Amino acid sequence: MIHRGIRTGILFGGRSCEHEVSIQSARGVLSAIDRDKYEPVPIGVTKDGEWVLMRDDQVRPGKLLSRDCGPKLNLLPDPTCAGLLRLEKTLAMHRKNEDPVALDLIFPLIHGPMGEDGTVQGLFELAGIPYVGSGVLASAAGMDKVIMKGLFERAGLPLTPCRTFLRSRWDHEHASILNECEAAFAYPWFIKPANMGSSVGVSKVHERAEFQSAMDEAARYDRKLIVEAAVEDAREIEAAVLGNDRPKVSVLGEIIPGNEFYDYRAKYVDNTSGLMIPAELPDSVVKRIQSLSLTAYWALDCAGLARVDFLLRRSDHAVFVSEINTLPGFTPISMYPKLWEASGISYTELISQLIELAFERHAERRRNQTTYSAA
Repeated sequence: MIHRGIRTGILFGGRSCEHEVSIQSARGVLSAIDRDKYEPVPIGVTKDGEWVLMRDDQVRPGKLLSRDCGPKLNLLPDPTCAGLLRLEKTLAMHRKNEDPVALDLIFPLIHGPMGEDGTVQGLFELAGIPYVGSGVLASAAGMDKVIMKGLFERAGLPLTPCRTFLRSRWDHEHASILNECEAAFAYPWFIKPANMGSSVGVSKVHERAEFQSAMDEAARYDRKLIVEAAVEDAREIEAAVLGNDRPKVSVLGEIIPGNEFYDYRAKYVDNTSGLMIPAELPDSVVKRIQSLSLTAYWALDCAGLARVDFLLRRSDHAVFVSEINTLPGFTPISMYPKLWEASGISYTELISQLIELAFERHAERRRNQTTYSAA
């Protein structure tokens, strides 16, 4: 009898602006996953949303996914189908002479909207398949910075002052929104789309002359816009959280941005930013940030993994929670795996632990009864 490892679907690509970043994460996981335990199945999602079955050697950073990469697939919201269905040229036709592509688990690596925001997690739930990471609620709340901040505020976490606006209001009320922000806090500000990652659409505004272009840029990516007071002379500190009901926190890391702030170019293009792991901080600050990381994780009911980002004011060591990422960048040189490497867990072992946590979470869900009869 031939031993088969746990068939793990590596889902990557997607329809968001973080398509390319997702491919880099998938390449890293495929290169490091323990193939004595797991049989990875690369599943690419094109910019048009088509799912295609791929080979390892086709997953190359810098190359957008296309429908020509392999046979098209579809995951049905039906737990009796036991895998991904292969499709003919039309979505309505299933090849009757081929079995489904059986999967034991899915490791989603689609960053941003349509992957990190609860949409694909809902599909996994309907399909009854275990998956790495947070569920629908935590994924959706973590992606939407407006909802996230509301939950963090309720949990008592320290936040920077902000205002939120709908794009439909911005279309007609430029002056009143500017006046409202100027009355609320002093420059500089950060302006962001609420539902986006990798600093896409984020601008730093130093004066009112920069305001309109920054709002227009954020409005390209989402209907909710955030204007947030900047923390001047701040250090960017990050913590990695791992676990389900009893999570643990890594050592802390610091981003040394190559640009004025850690924007998309600084992260992925210019290669001028640096990471300091562990961050040089007093023990009391480390413990406070680690404690706040767990509070943020529990506030959203996260599972598996998350990276929590902080701003630390140099002058007085005041700490502010910036955001949580429920599906952080996962290349071998990304902050999340690097923090765990510095904490004693290798990249390969981290992948294995996340898969084990996914099965644990799935088993916990299955404890719920789905029938009820009154006594």
